[in-house]
Amino acid sequence: MDKLAKILVVDDSPFILEIIETILKDSGFEVITADDGDRAYARATTESPDLMVLDLMLPKKNGYEVCKMLKSDEKYRQIPIIMLTARVNEEDEVKGKAAGADVYMGKPFELDDLVAKVKELLQAKNK
Repeated sequence: MDKLAKILVVDDSPFILEIIETILKDSGFEVITADDGDRAYARATTESPDLMVLDLMLPKKNGYEVCKMLKSDEKYRQIPIIMLTARVNEEDEVKGKAAGADVYMGKPFELDDLVAKVKELLQAKNK
């Protein structure tokens, strides 16, 4: 049997964390969570997730910092990162992509769109 893809979801809102965790588990993924930038980086480097859904505005380290740290490390560079944020202006999107985000999605978002993007990135990664 195939192992479930492991998704690390990072958001400082317990409500959003729970919604994303539930929809991804219901879609057949294993989900681990973190609620600040330091925990996000620690979990990414110890749990080796297959993909990361990363909020931008986080306590301790922001999403840009976490993304840059992971993408600049040979060991973690291959983890696809979906930056999910309420900051939806072009400048922030450019910064997100420059930090290494594979996808930049704005909040509010459609749950189906998020799940579709997760599946798409995992498929591309596994080719």
